[in-house]
Amino acid sequence: MEAAIQEAKLGLAAGGIPIGSVVVKGETIVGRGHNLRVQRNSAIFHAEMSALETIGRKPASFYQDVTLYTTLSPCSMCSGAILLYKIPNVVIGEHQTFMGEEALLQSHGVTLTVLDDLACIQMMKDFIKGAPQLWYEDIGVV
Repeated sequence: MEAAIQEAKLGLAAGGIPIGSVVVKGETIVGRGHNLRVQRNSAIFHAEMSALETIGRKPASFYQDVTLYTTLSPCSMCSGAILLYKIPNVVIGEHQTFMGEEALLQSHGVTLTVLDDLACIQMMKDFIKGAPQLWYEDIGVV
């Protein structure tokens, strides 16, 4: 999770939304990324999507034994990618500031671990307080 938190901090430092993600296969980080919607003027580059993008093109079988770490509960779009590639394990930093599609993921057999990490919670609370319009745009509210 520490690597995902570092990714979130990189995103924040670059003027973006502080959400980070890494993909681990065995003991190795094979993909990493942070929310890049602001930096790339993108509709889809959430942290999880960014981390998956850095892996590059792989067969679906590549993902069947990975763990995706994300600082925030995955939204509908990112959950769709998790389901599409049958990622079996997701570790979530926190879901107090935003509850994503955890029930959907679990209903498809994805194992979720929610850490309730205080650093993740505080980072998002501070960001939402300071940039509510950007936050609401990111989660599809405005």
